[in-house]
Amino acid sequence: MSLVIRNLQRVIPVRRGPLRRKMEIVRNILGVQKFDLGIICVDNKNIQHINRIYRKKNTPTDVLSFPFHEVTATHGLCHLLGFTHRSEAEWQKMYCQEKQVLEELGRRTGARLQPLSRGLF
Repeated sequence: MSLVIRNLQRVIPVRRGPLRRKMEIVRNILGVQKFDLGIICVDNKNIQHINRIYRKKNTPTDVLSFPFHEVTATHGLCHLLGFTHRSEAEWQKMYCQEKQVLEELGRRTGARLQPLSRGLF
């Protein structure tokens, strides 16, 4: 299945081709080739922010993993539609779109979901 790699940080050079090849080998070893996988590299500031929101730990961490569900799918779809969060202005637009979609989804399903980029700026 698919493997998506995004590098959103500038601290450590990431060569996506070699990383992709190695991750395909790891997926094969673990027997999870049938699952979609997304790898997003971020800097310490951003991973600390995400860690604080989702794990209530205000420290950077080496890795966070999320199952593919409504929150990540909505975030990904917003990116596919051209929304980004590289600046505060871009984040505002994406956050509003993501929040609106998740609120409507919540009204229809009873889920209580928050945008992944909540509190980014």
